[in-house]
Amino acid sequence: MEDPPQAALEQPSSARAWWLAMRPKTLTVSLVPVLVGSAVAWSQTHTFHWLPALIALLAAMLIQIGTNLHNDVSDFERGADTPQRLGPPRATAMGWLPADAVRRGAWVAFGLAFNFGVYLAWYGGWPIVLVGLASLAAGWAYTGGPRPIAYLPLGEVFVWLFFGVLAVGGSFYLQTLSISLVALLAGCMIGLLAAGVITVNNYRDLDSDAQAGKNTLAVFLGRRGAQWVYRLEMLLPFALLPLLAFLAGRGGWLALPLLLLPAVLVQLGRFRREAPGPAFNELLARTAKLQFLFGVLLAIALIA
Repeated sequence: MEDPPQAALEQPSSARAWWLAMRPKTLTVSLVPVLVGSAVAWSQTHTFHWLPALIALLAAMLIQIGTNLHNDVSDFERGADTPQRLGPPRATAMGWLPADAVRRGAWVAFGLAFNFGVYLAWYGGWPIVLVGLASLAAGWAYTGGPRPIAYLPLGEVFVWLFFGVLAVGGSFYLQTLSISLVALLAGCMIGLLAAGVITVNNYRDLDSDAQAGKNTLAVFLGRRGAQWVYRLEMLLPFALLPLLAFLAGRGGWLALPLLLLPAVLVQLGRFRREAPGPAFNELLARTAKLQFLFGVLLAIALIA
């Protein structure tokens, strides 16, 4: 059954419009790094400090929500999002929410994240200050400023770094006040899977992005090149499991995430075969779900 044209979609309630603007299907991308970073810390220290972990989770999710809301209004104002877009409907482009309200919502989310960050900075010191400020700045710069990150071939690198390496490493640091190669490697793996979400999004929107002057990595490499990038993002985390097992001293436990490999291979097959269009909305949600499940299995393997 084909999806109805976005312009024909029924207007949701205000509360649901805000919920959709926050893009709930991918919010787990900011949850997983805190889970994995804390699990790495537990595997090395057998201690868990719940309050900084909870505050870090809230701050990370608020930064992601702020980034999504800012993206919603910025892409509309730049002409990249219209009611005819292939992806899920955007609240501003559909006229469900006023642009000024969505922009204020983004700044409220960033402001709340900053307030939570004050506690994290007090607890973790200058390293956390630097990571927090860089994350807030990057969240705004993703679709803000004269040269937005999302309009360059850097979106995947942004997500890999801020929702992978820095997020896992920062969560580990809040538990131990130190850093570890194991945490950074785990962050690389989680970040690669998170970057896959952006690749699916940009592959689906390649044609409209090119017309709007949005030079994403998919636009830069073309469809065949983007397919190879997605394969790398989805398979390299599994290839790195033996190295992580060696560094973490967990042995066979870290084979647990391999349970997901058949589902990932099915996903890669669908990505290659499907024609770009609304079907990619399901592939995007499934990529976020696979990243979440990989993170959960990795955390279980680390703490078992």
